[in-house]
Amino acid sequence: MRGVDKTLIPVDNHLHTKFCGHAAGEISEYLEKAAGLGIRAVGFSDHLPLYFLPPDKMIPNYAMDERDLPVYVNMVKKHAAVSPVDVKLGIEADFVPGHEKKLEKLLAQYQFDFVIGSVHFIDGWGFDDPAELEGYGKRDIDGIYERYFDLVQQAALTGFFDVMSHPDLVKKFNFPPTRPLRPLYEETARVFKRAGVCVEVNTAGLRYPAKEIYPGPELLEVFYKYGLPVTMGSDAHRPDDVGCGLLEAMRLIKNTGYREIATYKNRKINFIEI
Repeated sequence: MRGVDKTLIPVDNHLHTKFCGHAAGEISEYLEKAAGLGIRAVGFSDHLPLYFLPPDKMIPNYAMDERDLPVYVNMVKKHAAVSPVDVKLGIEADFVPGHEKKLEKLLAQYQFDFVIGSVHFIDGWGFDDPAELEGYGKRDIDGIYERYFDLVQQAALTGFFDVMSHPDLVKKFNFPPTRPLRPLYEETARVFKRAGVCVEVNTAGLRYPAKEIYPGPELLEVFYKYGLPVTMGSDAHRPDDVGCGLLEAMRLIKNTGYREIATYKNRKINFIEI
């Protein structure tokens, strides 16, 4: 990232580490990269253990083993105490309906600064997994989008999450719907407003076939229209990904009309002017 104006990246609020099973790198390496880019604050948000699956059905290398969760928490806190970068302890939790009590119990065991909610499964199908791409050919594409946004809305209304991550992740592999999405966008924004959640502007989509930030410009405009706060993250899965695409995200955020970015401490929202 040559020529980066280091004053322009206030936060990277979505970093994964080796603890989540499908990422690489030590916490210290992520912090070193962030410091080198002049990023003032970071949030670690490794994947919560797959609480909704029985032990014999666990997906290898997808999320933390439950035994690693306290280790992850302690390691982030340890680095936060000495890092020149402002470090927040977060977690990314999948929402799967019917397992809310398990999720609530697991989250209550730790004092996170923020909890990210995400939807990666549609009725048992891992729609964002490259190994499950054939699922798109077996389903009605418009039905996929409708079900995805229904699940995202349900997730927001649980009250478990501070931030809704990559809110249009369903576009990841660039299988577009046949109908306009504006009605789904408006409905989702109204639900998010009622739920009091923040929206994440996530740059990982730039690194996949969608070639677009999550959320895209139209959806972000709808979120702005409803007065929803935004944060942002690179969704880094290796140290070199830290800050990736965030200058572009900043331009999108500012061009949409936003003038502040949300951060969290002890589940309380704060804002950084941009």
